[in-house]
Amino acid sequence: MDKALQTMIANMPEKTGKSLDEWKSILKDKAFAKHSEGVKYLKTEFNVSHGFANTIVTLSKEESHAPDDLVTLQYKGKENLIPIYKELIDYVSSLGQDVTITPKKGSVSVIRKRQFVLIKPATKTRIDLGFKLKDKPTTDRLENSGPFGTMCTHRVRISAIDEVDEELKRWIFEAYQKSV
Repeated sequence: MDKALQTMIANMPEKTGKSLDEWKSILKDKAFAKHSEGVKYLKTEFNVSHGFANTIVTLSKEESHAPDDLVTLQYKGKENLIPIYKELIDYVSSLGQDVTITPKKGSVSVIRKRQFVLIKPATKTRIDLGFKLKDKPTTDRLENSGPFGTMCTHRVRISAIDEVDEELKRWIFEAYQKSV
């Protein structure tokens, strides 16, 4: 957890009148369809500032799904892609102890100082691997970012475990090195 977030959580009782755990308890039984609905609820019902409301809703959601649960949900109906996912995770984990793997609802972010790879099960037969490789030309395989938009500069589509080859690993390593 970064220092700014730790400070925000520590200041929460003084600034909002409740601790993070108390806020999580309030939100536990709420089922907001969108993140913004939870933020609006805290702002209107409890007069919580936008920054605190956003943080409270984000941290409440993260707790409701353990990282393993998030990955399991991503690959539901796409179980054939799990060996590819595991191969990618094994490789990025081997790059250094400064690598953080952060599952989200629809993807997994791989972070050093900042995100350098994004793993997303795009279809039932394909994982899209997003990269941050600024100023690297695209190729037939190393495409532009496509649906990742500005989150990534490039994308590689992976449909088989043997596509996690030395060329792909070099690109992952290059993105890792540039993420300092």
